[in-house]
Order: sequence, then C-alpha cells, then structure tokens
Amino acid sequence: MAMIEVEGLNLSFGEGAEATQVLHDVCFQVGDGEAFGLVGESGSGKTTVLRCLAGQYNHWRGRLSIHGEGLGRKLDHARCRKVQMVFQDPYGSLHPRHTVETALAEPLAIHGMDRRSERIDSILGKVGLPANFRYRYPHQLSGGQRQRVAIARALILEPRILLLDEPTSALDVSVQAEILNLLADLRVRDGLTYLLVTHDLGVVAHLCDRVAVMQQGRIVDLLETSAIVGSQPAHPYTRMLVEASRHYSRDMANPPVAA
Repeated sequence: MAMIEVEGLNLSFGEGAEATQVLHDVCFQVGDGEAFGLVGESGSGKTTVLRCLAGQYNHWRGRLSIHGEGLGRKLDHARCRKVQMVFQDPYGSLHPRHTVETALAEPLAIHGMDRRSERIDSILGKVGLPANFRYRYPHQLSGGQRQRVAIARALILEPRILLLDEPTSALDVSVQAEILNLLADLRVRDGLTYLLVTHDLGVVAHLCDRVAVMQQGRIVDLLETSAIVGSQPAHPYTRMLVEASRHYSRDMANPPVAA
C-alpha cells in the first residue's frame, strides 16, 4: 500500500473569471519508507502540493490519502500525528522569543503526550544536538542547528511522513550535506517516508529514490533518480533542468560586489 496517494489534484486561487488554476490533475504515489522528490522551477506548483497535503490549503479538488485513508478538508490531530512539515527557512519557522524547549514542548502539550522532558532530550539527541540546547533561543543557534531543531519539532510527534520544503536551500553549502545526511539516517532508522520539494537536483540525487518533474502546475515527467544522474532523460523539460544544474555555479549566482 502506498503511504501517500495524490490523484487528480487541482487547485485554483480566486473566484469566477478571475480564478487562476495553479495545479492541474497532479497524480503520483509514494511508497512506505520511500523518499520522493518534486522538482521544477519556481512557481511550478511544488510547494503548493505540499501545502495541500499539510492542510494549509483546503479548497483543493481531487483525492489525497495517507496510508490508504482519504484526507478531508479539515486538519485534525490524527493527521498531524501522521504528517509533519519541515520548512525552508528554519529561522522564520521558529518563534524568536521561544526557547528550543518551548518550541518542542508545544506540540506535545497540544497532543496530550506524556514524558515531555524525556521526549525533548531524546529528540535533541536524535538530531545531533546536546540536551542543554533546550534552553537556547533561535538567535543563539547557527543555521544548521536551527534546522536540526525544526526537524526535531517535526519528529517529536513520531509521524510516519515528513514533508520537506527545500530544507537545505537557506543553509551554507558546508552545512547542507550535514542536514541531508541527518535526514537520510533518520529515514532509515525510523522508517520514515519523505516527500521532498527542491529545485536542486543534487539534493534529489542524495536523498530521493524517485522524482516527479513539475512545470506550470503539471507533472510532466516521473522517473527514477538514477535516470537523472546517470543518463539522458527523455522529456525535454527534464533535460533542460539537468543541463541547467550542470552549468550552475554558486559564484555566478552571487557575483562579487564592485568596490
């Protein structure tokens, strides 16, 4: 049985003649324990799919299901226990005036889970942070440490699925590999299922088994990750993304400022 099923997902913003459709009959499945990537240029609809699954948008049409159970429009506690999201910007997703302990204790309190202090220590250790980090504020952490806290907050409810919205794009290159390795280890250790949104094919190659390519709100290609890394993809848009990634240079994206 698939862990995630998306069938005929459509979404529009606006009303009547002013409505703009942003998702067009999106369909894919993610197996239990699989890491599945959604790639495409900005505005292709990748994150919108994640937000539908996370319950941030509830006016979609189609069918969404988790472990064979159809999702309704209303977000409930059971769904939050099964599915959690890790956002792109770890600083923006953590309250600047809340300690790590407060950020981790809040979901435990909402869901009435016991042994809260013990759970906080355990989850910090699982993401590679010392227990005394529970007393720190976000501004006292590095970018990589903040993202580890964000991952810990997502995992503390013991979900089966993580929705990953470009989880390394806001981090320094030297830290990105550490977070990707952490996610890979957690997936194996806890049997997690990942749905990863990214524009970075290197991240897909590192973490994902399969990938769907999105363009203008549609899935235009669905293939094994090895087909991107080791061969020439058949779809022209996928080939374009692969070629663009090969010629991409971080130095070109961040040219030196003239004196």
